[in-house]
Amino acid sequence: MDDIVKQALVKWPNVPSCTGWLMLDRRGNWRMRDEAAQASGAPGVPIRHEALLGFINRNYEADEHGQWFFQNGPQRVYVELGYAPWVVRLSVDVRGALALQDQGGGAFEPAAVFVDEDGAILFADHSRPARVAVLHDHDLDVFSEHAALADEGSGLSGDFHWNAQVALPLQSVRRDEVAARFGFVASPAARV
Repeated sequence: MDDIVKQALVKWPNVPSCTGWLMLDRRGNWRMRDEAAQASGAPGVPIRHEALLGFINRNYEADEHGQWFFQNGPQRVYVELGYAPWVVRLSVDVRGALALQDQGGGAFEPAAVFVDEDGAILFADHSRPARVAVLHDHDLDVFSEHAALADEGSGLSGDFHWNAQVALPLQSVRRDEVAARFGFVASPAARV
């Protein structure tokens, strides 16, 4: 968390939080949601300002209930999640090594791989509790090139080969069970 944010929290400790105004979409874009977007269920307008994106990413955390938020100075802005609290991009360097990078530019080291009923790929890391990230859909081809997949009627099975030394088995997960399984709240506004 930025020092200026910590100082604002000390100076103004009782600023009410807000919900519904910020979304992390399925592709890792931060979106601003005005009242019209919230009322219609629209995702909102993508934030493009690089300094603001950096500020959001540096001050993005979860509370004790698994609700993700951006600490905007003294105000906690709870985040609507398009799927998961993290979105990762998968790339291959010139030596053929794989890398996962989250929406904030941080490295993500997978410990497990999941696939939902729609074919979305999720990675969980080694942290406790595990961070879960959905793979950006533009990287599904790269994923497929490093996986041994078998289609067994109702879903995918097989292994994902993470940098040749680790084969991570694909595990099935239902999309509607992801939040509960990994302990996060997708829509903090709905929390009582």
